[in-house]
Order: sequence, then C-alpha cells, then structure tokens
Amino acid sequence: MNKRRSRNKITKYKRYSFFNIGTLLFSLVFIYMIIMLVMYLTQTHITSYEVRKGTLTGNYRYEALALREETIVTATQSGSVRYFEREGAKTSAGSTVCAIDESGSTEVQSVSDFTMTTDDEDRLQEILSSFTINFSSDNFQKAYDLKASVEGLISEVIEENSDSVSSSRNACYAPVSGFVLYKIDGFEDTQESDLTSSMFSQSNYSATNLRAQGTVKSGDALFKLATSEEWTLYFPMDSTLVTELADAATIKFRFLKDNVTFTSSFEIVTNGEESFGKITLDNSLVRYVTDRFLEIELVMDKKSGLKIPISAIASRTFYRIPEEYAIVNESTDDEVTLLVDSFAEDGSSVSGYLTATVYSYSDGYYLVDSELLSEDDYIRIEGTTTRKRLSEDDIETLYGVYNINKGYAVFREITIIDQNEEYCIVESNNTYGLAAYDYIALDASNVTDEQIVY
Repeated sequence: MNKRRSRNKITKYKRYSFFNIGTLLFSLVFIYMIIMLVMYLTQTHITSYEVRKGTLTGNYRYEALALREETIVTATQSGSVRYFEREGAKTSAGSTVCAIDESGSTEVQSVSDFTMTTDDEDRLQEILSSFTINFSSDNFQKAYDLKASVEGLISEVIEENSDSVSSSRNACYAPVSGFVLYKIDGFEDTQESDLTSSMFSQSNYSATNLRAQGTVKSGDALFKLATSEEWTLYFPMDSTLVTELADAATIKFRFLKDNVTFTSSFEIVTNGEESFGKITLDNSLVRYVTDRFLEIELVMDKKSGLKIPISAIASRTFYRIPEEYAIVNESTDDEVTLLVDSFAEDGSSVSGYLTATVYSYSDGYYLVDSELLSEDDYIRIEGTTTRKRLSEDDIETLYGVYNINKGYAVFREITIIDQNEEYCIVESNNTYGLAAYDYIALDASNVTDEQIVY
C-alpha cells in the first residue's frame, strides 16, 4: 500500500513568469542596439584626413610640342628603299642616307658574322619599352610603327656589317647637314601663329613611319632632316599659370623621359584667347630629336606648409571683437569672456557674461562665432559704461577646416598660400589653426560645428 501511494504522488513545480527583470533588461539592450544600428546606417559618415607637411608637386606637367627647322627629302625615282643611317643620327651634307633599288627587289641581304653592339641592344630595348608603355588598343598603327622601327634598326646594323653597297641601288644623299628622322606628322611647317589647344591632344596625333613604306614612287618622302640646333617647346597655359609666370624670362623644367633638368629662356605666346608657354633651347637636340611630344614638368619654387584637400575647406562668418572688450581667460588662449547687453522681446535690457571660443586673433581683434551674438547686441568693457553695438561692419568671413581630434568638429581657420585643383598648402604654426598630424573632416559639406564624429 505504501509503495502504491508513493507512485501516485505528484509534485508541482513553481511556474516563472516570462516577463521578469532579466527579460526586460535584455529587451532594452536589444532595442538600443537596433536603434544604434539604424542610426549608424542612416547617418552621413565623416571621413577623416591626416594633415601632413608638404608642397604641391606634379601639378605643372604638360605634353609639350617640339618644333624644329625640318626639311623633307623626296625620292627622285621609284623602287624599293634601304636605309643606312640610324634615326636621330647627325649626318653631314652629301652623306648617303638610303638607296633605291629600281628593280623593286626586297631580297634580304645575307650577312656573315652578324653582331649587335651594346649600343644597338640598348636602342632596341628603348624601342620596345617605348612601345610597351605607350601602346593603346585604340591605335593599332603603333604596332606597324614598331615593326618598321625594329626593321630599320636591323637594316642599320646589317649595313654596318656590310663591306660594300650593291651597284643596283641608287644612293640618296642628305642635301644639308642635320639629324636624320624617318617620321612625318604634318608639324614640319607649323608656325607659332598656327598653335591651337587641339594640337596638344594625343588622341588627334598621328605620324607616318617612312621606313615602313618598303617601296616609293618618285616624289614620295624618303626621310627628314632637322637642320638647326635651336628648337622650341610649346605647352598650353591656363589663366592662373599665366599670372604666375607673367614676369618670368627664364624657366626651370625637367624632361620626364630621362629626368634631365634644364633652365632656358621663356616667354608667353597668345593666339586669340589661348595662351602657350614657349621654351627656347639651343642645345641637347640630339637627346630628343626623335620626339614630337615630350612630357615636361615645370620646376617651380613651391611654398611648403600643411597640405590639405580642397574638399575639406569651409567658410563661416564671425564677429570681430576689439581686444579691449574681451576678458581674457588666463588658463587658455582658446576662449574669452564677453560682457553683453542684449534686449528681450518686451524691450527690456538684459546684461550677462558670455564665454566664446576664439577662432582667430589678429591686429587687436578676436573672432568669435557669429551665432552667439545678435546684430543689435552691445558688448561692454568690464567696469565701465563704454559699449559697442554690433553691426554688419563687424562681421568677417573666414575659410577653414573642421578639426576632429577630440571626437567632435571644431572649425579652425586656415591661410592658403598655394593651391591647385585638388590640394592647397596652408600656413602652419598658427595658435588657432592647424598643426601637422591633426585630423580633419575630408568633406566639409557633411559637417557642422560641434558635430559628434563617429
């Protein structure tokens, strides 16, 4: 009996309510996390930029157009052509540059002990490297130019290894001394007065490689001679650069092709509404005679300071407060206290002290945020009845950036000393300005003063 009773005994456990303090706390935390996530996803995020010292470099690079005295030599008969002179080589008047085979034969000449010197190998490597760097699928003609250039180089080496010239060929001589060139591009007779900005577009440029012809007819171009050591470089100029170089008689620049720097005479040429820089040289043509366009960099005496992006710059208005009206905070230079007399809506006068952040100090004036004061407010010298009414004449606009070092945005004045399209250089060592390694908002349009930065 006892055993049976013990089997039928049922023990009831205490039920706990689902809504207890633990569930409530967890729910609150979960809701808070959801709210913060939504706020994070819907907010405009501020990207920071670390301020560094530097200069504006590489902002004066141009594709300069090289113009020279050039003479095109034409064929006096028809046939296949073989070239003997290296492109860019200096030749004297009466020297043999090429020969025409009237039979039209293009049979390859057999040469024993064919060798290439170190200079030949360097020239071949330069041809291939230039093709690799400048190749564009939009201009496949350059592949044929490469073929012609390599074939021309090989022909030159073969001729150097050859003991004689076949009698079936008619020699073509240089009428005057000069540098031998094998490309014509339509710029041979271009004058300074012909310059337009469209000439400097590489997409519009094309040249014919004469060594790719193989055969010629009487009157066809055979080769070209650059006949003078004096040559000029032209590059387009905007109004800012025209102003900056208006008084320059010489200019220092660098050829990016080989990083060689020159100082040469300079002047500004104006054609209609367009301006061009003109650099005149009387030496070193041998280094660049084969190039119609040369990338150059003007080496300017650039000012150094703090380098910041243009997008970080904002403008704000401030009241200009004479220093005698400001009570200086001895513990910090960033704040002053003002004794302000203002008027309530009922016309009654209200006096009180106001602490204001100083954004700049110059020539005996503090600049404070214009939103702290109204145009009809008076500021008073402490301990006297002398007061000054604020008006539009006391408002000044400053350019600056938003410093976010402390986790919130603080406007800091800047003084721009140099700039280009993307960056500017500002003065450093300003008590109320920026310092190296400060963090600023990259895009000032997304920031307001005292905004918390996430």
